Amino acid sequence: MIFTTYWFHVFAIVVVATYWLLRRQGPRLWFLGLACLVFHFHFAGPAGMAPIIALMIATFLAGRNGTRWACNAAMALCVGTLCFYKYALFFISAAVHPLSPAIAAQFSQTTVSILPELPPLGISFFTFEFVHYLFEVRRGGEPIRSPLKFLLFAIFFPSLVAGPIKRYPQFLGSLNEGSQHFELGFIARGLMRIATGFFKKVVIADNLTFYVTTNSPDFASFGLGERWAFLAALSFRILMDFSGYSDIAIGTAQLLGVRLPENFSWPYLASSIREFWQRWHMSLTSWVRDYIYIPLGGNRHGAARRVFNGFVAFALIGLWHGPAWNFVAWGLYHGAGLGVCSSYASIPVAGPLLAKGLKKEPLVGWAMTQLFVWLGWLLFFYPVQAAWNMGRLLFAQ
Repeated sequence: MIFTTYWFHVFAIVVVATYWLLRRQGPRLWFLGLACLVFHFHFAGPAGMAPIIALMIATFLAGRNGTRWACNAAMALCVGTLCFYKYALFFISAAVHPLSPAIAAQFSQTTVSILPELPPLGISFFTFEFVHYLFEVRRGGEPIRSPLKFLLFAIFFPSLVAGPIKRYPQFLGSLNEGSQHFELGFIARGLMRIATGFFKKVVIADNLTFYVTTNSPDFASFGLGERWAFLAALSFRILMDFSGYSDIAIGTAQLLGVRLPENFSWPYLASSIREFWQRWHMSLTSWVRDYIYIPLGGNRHGAARRVFNGFVAFALIGLWHGPAWNFVAWGLYHGAGLGVCSSYASIPVAGPLLAKGLKKEPLVGWAMTQLFVWLGWLLFFYPVQAAWNMGRLLFAQ
C-alpha cells in the first residue's frame, strides 16, 4: 500500500508544507503539478508514466477540440488502452482459447512479451475519469483549457492510486477555491481523516487480513460458528481496507484544501441491495450509473430491459476490479440481487405482502441484505467453485 510507505509520509509532509509556504495561488498550483509528476514517476517509473501521459495529452486535445468525433476517438483510445494493459490476457483466455488453444498460447506469449509485469499505476481510475471528462465535454460541458489544471485533474496524487473517482467540475471548483488561501481547518480536518483511515487500514484491516489468510485453508474443518466468524472477518476486512484507503486519500487532499467525493457511507447499515450500492464505493457506482447504465437505457424501456442493463452494468463493475471470472460472477450476483430488489414488489399477491412486511420490520430487510452482501464476498475473494463450496459449508455441519 503506497500510503503506508515512509517515502510517501516524507513526500506528503514536504509537499503540504511547501505548498502553503508559497504565498500565491499560481506558484502553489505549479508546485503541486510538479509534485504529482514526481509521485507518479517514483511509484510507476517511466514505463508506467508513458500511458497516462499519452492518454492525458490525447484527452486534453480532444476536449479542446470539443467535436463529437474527437471525443469519441479519445474515449475509444482510453478504453482500448485499459483493456490492453489490464484485460488482454483475460480476453485471450476467454475468447480465443476455446476456439484454438494453440493460437491462444501464441497470442498470450506475444502479449506477455509486450506488457509490463503490472498494469500502469491507477489506470482503471484515470481511464474512468478521462471518459467522464470526454463524455461531459461531448454533450456540451466546458472543457479544461489550462494544461496545468488538466494535469492536476489527471494525476492529482492523493486520488491517483485508488480513487475516489473525481468529476472535473467539482474537483476544479474545489481546487480553485481551496488553493487561494491557507486555513487551519484544512489541516485539522485532513489529519483527523488520515488518522481514521490509518486506524481502519493498519489496525483493523491488516489484522483481519492476517486472520483470513492464515485460516482460509482450514475453513472446511471449522465448526459452523467459526465459519460465520470467518465470513464476518472477511466482510469487515474489505470494508476497513478500502474505506480506510479512501479516508487517507480524502484527508491528504484536505491538507491541500481540496475536497474529494465521499466513497463510503456506512454500507453495512443498508436495508436493501439498492441502498447498499448507494453507500458502497459511491464514486464508482455513480460513474457506472451515469456512463453505462443510463446510456444503455436505464429503466426507461420496461422491466426486462432494466434488468438486462443492470446485469451489464454490474458485470462491468465486477470486471473493473480485476481480470478474473470470480469478479464477473460477483458483479452478476449483485446485478441479480438488485434486479430482484427492484422488481419483487410487482409479483402478484406475494410481492406487495412482502414489501409491506419489510417496511414494517426493517431489521429483517437489513439482515437479508447483509447476508446477501457478505456471502457475495466469497465470490469476490475466491474462485467460483471454491466460493460455492465455502458458501455451502456455512449452512451445513
